[in-house]
Amino acid sequence: MEEKNLETVMQLIIHSGNAKSYAMEAIHVVKEGKKELAFEKLREAEKTIVEAHRYQTEMLTKEASGEKTDVSLLVVHSQDHLMTAMNFIELAKEIVTLYDKLD
Repeated sequence: MEEKNLETVMQLIIHSGNAKSYAMEAIHVVKEGKKELAFEKLREAEKTIVEAHRYQTEMLTKEASGEKTDVSLLVVHSQDHLMTAMNFIELAKEIVTLYDKLD
């Protein structure tokens, strides 16, 4: 894998992981009654997942323009991280909203 592609894949993994962590933090703090902080964590998760998605788009754009990417385990792992984080953020939003409405 080229160094540039490796950097893109690693950034995708890092940003996706950070986004998921923000979402998990949102769930933890809302359970403590810190609703505003929970919503702030969700905003951070959204901001970070957008950045991760930007790296995925970069990879897809290169592929669409004819520049092939080696499909390595790291590439698959990065896509798995992104999709898991996106799903987790949506679930965290529902949980935080539910706690907010129950309060």
